Amino acid sequence: MIRASASRLSPADQPGSSRRTRWPAATYTTPRDTILDHAGEHPSRWAAVTSIAAKIGCTPQTLHDWVKKAEIDSGQRAGVPTEMAEKLKALERENRELRQANEILRKASAYFAMAELDRRSKP
Repeated sequence: MIRASASRLSPADQPGSSRRTRWPAATYTTPRDTILDHAGEHPSRWAAVTSIAAKIGCTPQTLHDWVKKAEIDSGQRAGVPTEMAEKLKALERENRELRQANEILRKASAYFAMAELDRRSKP
């Protein structure tokens, strides 16, 4: 296996970085809708996806994922809608922050309780 040196990698390819490229919503809305509207004009959905993906400059798998996400959001396919996934992510983040705050308060309480005991035990 050939490895590229770290200095030759793009920032997205650096170890520890996300390789996922975020596309603006306007970029994927139109092609996604085009596939959903004109899937019958191609022999298969994958043929429609590859045809349109080549025209807009993204990989067929990326476009296919956009279509699946649109179907989930519209209720045509089983799965967690984007809005619910974002809400769940926000709640998990809030829960994590509250747990950290509680841990800090617990440790501070124990510290001050020990300090109070030490103060009382000294004459």
